[in-house]
Amino acid sequence: MPAMNMIQALNDAMDIELTEDESVLAFGEDVGYFGGVFGVTRGLQEKHGTARVFDAPINEGAIVAMAMGMATNGMRPVAEIQFADYIFPGFDQIISELTRIRYRSAGQYTAPVTIRTPSGGGIYGGQTHSMSPEGFFTHIPGLVTLMPSNPHDAKGLLISAIESDDPVIFFEPKRLYNGAFDGDPNKPQASWKEHPKGEVPEGHYTVPIGVADRVREGREVTVIAYGTMVHVAEAAAAAQGVDAEIIDLRTLVPYDIDTVARSVEKTGRCVILHEAPRTSGFGAELAAQIQEDCFYHLEAPVTRVTGWDTPYPHAHEWSYFPGQERVGRALKKLMETPA
Repeated sequence: MPAMNMIQALNDAMDIELTEDESVLAFGEDVGYFGGVFGVTRGLQEKHGTARVFDAPINEGAIVAMAMGMATNGMRPVAEIQFADYIFPGFDQIISELTRIRYRSAGQYTAPVTIRTPSGGGIYGGQTHSMSPEGFFTHIPGLVTLMPSNPHDAKGLLISAIESDDPVIFFEPKRLYNGAFDGDPNKPQASWKEHPKGEVPEGHYTVPIGVADRVREGREVTVIAYGTMVHVAEAAAAAQGVDAEIIDLRTLVPYDIDTVARSVEKTGRCVILHEAPRTSGFGAELAAQIQEDCFYHLEAPVTRVTGWDTPYPHAHEWSYFPGQERVGRALKKLMETPA
């Protein structure tokens, strides 16, 4: 089984879909000749031609509108928004048009659009290249929202997204593009050197949408995370010596509440992690649903560890980022809370 980083896995997924399905095409700012700002589409235009992998104008509204028109005419476009921070000029097209096509046409039309976009911080991108805006999109009916944490899932989920008949927002944690990150800012490259790649099956395979992954079994506390925070959770639990069960959501909408609830009912304690700001973040939805479904099993309040309610600060990135130290403190405090 070949070893790949997330960039290579995503590239492989698009290469497979472009090869197997002539209706698939990929486009976005610098996606074609340059291969994308992070190199995720590198080599695809050379292999599949300029009619199927091409550059788009610097106009996110137009990118989404083009993808929507293509999708309603039998194509399966994979549109890239260069950074998640740039997606908002296309926000109206996504929420007012793209997500409603299937509903308003009573199923006569579908909108198989996949919108890929790098999200999150940890790369010194400052306030305009570090956002985690996934919470906005989880609020919109008709829109699937995905965020993988490793190369295996990235490839399988992207293939599932492209083959889905529903529109998908596919967030790619750019801090993980070249390998895992344990959340320790004092050694930002250390875990890349130790675990630079993951095993990824060759050829076509899918990871099912709507199914979470239990990446670590434990009995003392449930930690729910996605994207970069999965690796931070693993490192923090190991550092604190906590027997934590770590759930990687992978799919934010529709999320796998059954797996979450089974874990929380077993452990009685729960920590939710995400890099986005705290107020109205996706962790609030999870906390509310856990309280509704698992109230009589909880031995302590559900705890959230998140980004702050500020723009992403360039000079204080590691104070904002919910790193290993902050997550460790939350785990310690929760474990000391009497049942």
